[in-house]
Amino acid sequence: VTSLGVTTFSLCALGIDRFHAATSSMPKARRVERCQKVLAKLAVVWIGSMVLAAPELLLWQLHEVTPPGLNDQVDTCIMSPYPDLPESIYSLIINYHDARMWWYFGCYFCLPVVFTLLCQLATCHVSGGSGSSPKRPEERSPSKKQKLQHAQQVERQLNCTVMALAVVYGVCTLPENVCNLTLAYAPIQVSEEVTSLLALINQFFLFFKSSVTPVLLLCLCKSLGQAFMDCCCCCCEECQPSNSSSTQNVAEGKLKTTNDVSSIFFDKAKDSSTILSIGS
Repeated sequence: VTSLGVTTFSLCALGIDRFHAATSSMPKARRVERCQKVLAKLAVVWIGSMVLAAPELLLWQLHEVTPPGLNDQVDTCIMSPYPDLPESIYSLIINYHDARMWWYFGCYFCLPVVFTLLCQLATCHVSGGSGSSPKRPEERSPSKKQKLQHAQQVERQLNCTVMALAVVYGVCTLPENVCNLTLAYAPIQVSEEVTSLLALINQFFLFFKSSVTPVLLLCLCKSLGQAFMDCCCCCCEECQPSNSSSTQNVAEGKLKTTNDVSSIFFDKAKDSSTILSIGS
């Protein structure tokens, strides 16, 4: 549940960042955020997610049951509030237990998907409106035009990355919510074996979501993928000079490589904006 909360609030933060980038008066001059600011955002996301998931600690407990066909008792985790809790906390847990399904569906499914979609629609509307505005004289020069096109391409890549993350999250969390609503309101009798199988499938969907997210970031966000490849290829190729080259050529090559790598990381950090720090 904490993992779902982290993904939910991260998608909301990325949607706000994309909208802020589209509506900023100086979008091309945005700087890389400071480490303290990024850590503050991560702390808000993680602490808020753990606070919202705290009732789960008092909702699940172990019970000993005897499975059919076995003589030994085994421990199984069931959703049942602890009876020896204080009365005020017990009443809160009972209310949470009754509203858990709809809270789960609204906060961890509808909120990130709908919020990201609305932010992307607003961003596209603002970007389309700003694109039809008359150009200023300084933007008509070839250099200004090239920089503007490069910045617009980077913004489109980041918007596509956020949308792809939201789509993957929605697809992977939809089966669990559909199963919960169907089993709660449909007149269907499901055995314990089928329920356990559905829970296992839902867990695999969540594992798939967590594993495919970094791969998706590396593939869709070219700046992050290029920086990652530069880190991997630097140790393999650039750090092993050829034996036939002279000492002077080796020193010049190392200096040139160092300058190139530094410029790559500096340029890529400008293009990546907040999505790289929060998305990772």
